Amino acid sequence: MKQIHWKFTLLLLLSLMMLQCQPQSGEGEGEAEEKEEMPVQNQEPASILVFTKTAGFRHQSIEKGVATLRNLGTENGFEIIHTEEASVFTSDGLQEFDLVIFLSTTRNILDPEQESAFMAYINQGGSFMGIHAASDTEYGWPWYGRLVGAYFNGHPSSPNVREAALDVEDKSHPATAHLEDRWLREDEWYNFKDINPDIQVLLNLDETSYEGGTNGSFHPIAWYHEFEGGRSFYTGGGHTEASFDEEDFQKHLLGGIEYCLGRK
Repeated sequence: MKQIHWKFTLLLLLSLMMLQCQPQSGEGEGEAEEKEEMPVQNQEPASILVFTKTAGFRHQSIEKGVATLRNLGTENGFEIIHTEEASVFTSDGLQEFDLVIFLSTTRNILDPEQESAFMAYINQGGSFMGIHAASDTEYGWPWYGRLVGAYFNGHPSSPNVREAALDVEDKSHPATAHLEDRWLREDEWYNFKDINPDIQVLLNLDETSYEGGTNGSFHPIAWYHEFEGGRSFYTGGGHTEASFDEEDFQKHLLGGIEYCLGRK
């Protein structure tokens, strides 16, 4: 009996020692979570070039668009570098950026050497995002037309800004996941030509909901696709300053950026 009692006492002491060595509830788990999150917090923010050079019509909403993108960057871990200088389009210059956004650019804005540098950037895995008049750009450069996904082909007039309905074709994408099946909003609604058949349509404009559409039942207004080594996203919204105040449109833009950066 004494031998059994001695063994029991030893086991009890060992058990108490093990309990004292264990971390208090929540302390060890919290420390582990902090260690796991630290590398994410220490990551360099993605660097995004916002290019707004115009050689044709200039949208008054450009400055508001740049400010909105800056705010989204501050809140979501990316840095916006804004320029209208095409001289940044060199092999070395573009290597600094994870994404290039054309925000309401118009007409011919790059020379042949700058075009070649941009093509190489995309071929090496760079990403492109076009907003509104990015499709009203570089008509004489078919490669760009395929990259952006289509060319501008007019819009309604008198008034050019009006309400229309957008049908959400794909809710699995981060640019549309937050939307209902049908999105009513005001903007200037582009018609398109030379639509790249490889684009993946996210939003289709319902021409029965407004006057002035010329594309018919297939009227994409936002899309994405992988293109020659890189990623491309385009949205036709963003003509008005008020567009950039819309929470749903801001989330739409953010989702496009996240797709281009490969985050989602």
